[in-house]
Amino acid sequence: MALITTKEMFEKALNSDYAIGAFNVNNMEIIQGIVEAAQIEQAPLILQVSAGARKYARPVYLTKLVEAAIADTGVDVALHLDHGEDFEICKKCVDDGFTSVMIDGSKYPFEENIRLTKEVVDYAHDHGVVVEAELGKLAGVEDNIKVDARSATFTDPDEAAEFVERTGVDSLAIAIGTSHGAYKFKGEPYLDFDRLKTIHALLPHTPLVLHGASSVLKEFVDRCNQYGGEIPGAQGVPEEMIREAVKHGICKVNIDTDLRLAMTAEIRRVLAENPGEFDPRKYLGPGREAITRMVQHKIRDMLNASGTR
Repeated sequence: MALITTKEMFEKALNSDYAIGAFNVNNMEIIQGIVEAAQIEQAPLILQVSAGARKYARPVYLTKLVEAAIADTGVDVALHLDHGEDFEICKKCVDDGFTSVMIDGSKYPFEENIRLTKEVVDYAHDHGVVVEAELGKLAGVEDNIKVDARSATFTDPDEAAEFVERTGVDSLAIAIGTSHGAYKFKGEPYLDFDRLKTIHALLPHTPLVLHGASSVLKEFVDRCNQYGGEIPGAQGVPEEMIREAVKHGICKVNIDTDLRLAMTAEIRRVLAENPGEFDPRKYLGPGREAITRMVQHKIRDMLNASGTR
């Protein structure tokens, strides 16, 4: 078993009825919980690391922890850089043994995004590493934004087709209504499925990626609120919407906030019920188990990926 790229994963998932979960990791317990869930569910797995996670845990620790998880469980894992902001961090991750990197040039004008993405693609492909890019902006999307504002923020289908052709990128993260974090919709949750279908029709061989796809399950928000500081008005993307998106070219679904909520809720519960506890194993262990249960649920009930490894 080994670190692998997403290439074969995506080839199998494209135009199928399942998607691959890409779960953000920050420490040992989160990695262990996620990989154990993938082992139980016999599902393909992407572990992804943000710049913040690299800084917090230190790159060599994260890499070695992922390698240890593979050796322990026999699960093949794609190790992915999430939201690389420039060429330098993408290059560093390629050189450090990551099998996939994301260059996020979505904040730049179209031509600059193409230039930056192509630079990363050329270097990564020369080293056998695959590249994800992003077109469109997720942050701050609200349900009541006017149509013309949505059109300016969401991914333009024609630009997406041109972008993929000119950059040679392996997968594309698109903006169709999701947002990062435990954000609030003003009104009913919204994903632009017509836009997604159009992009998929123009790019039938390109795996599409959905960021900001945590569902912010009420169970864990309520538990966090019960045992600690309140998380007011948190609302994510309903899981039925994610399941529908998977039918139209979404091959990779990013999940981070739900992991944080599941672990934090369980740790808060343990400490509230055992206020004198000071052994980290006694609350991090249950937190790890909560991660496993959460990831199993996502793989099985939302992504339909059980048994597809």
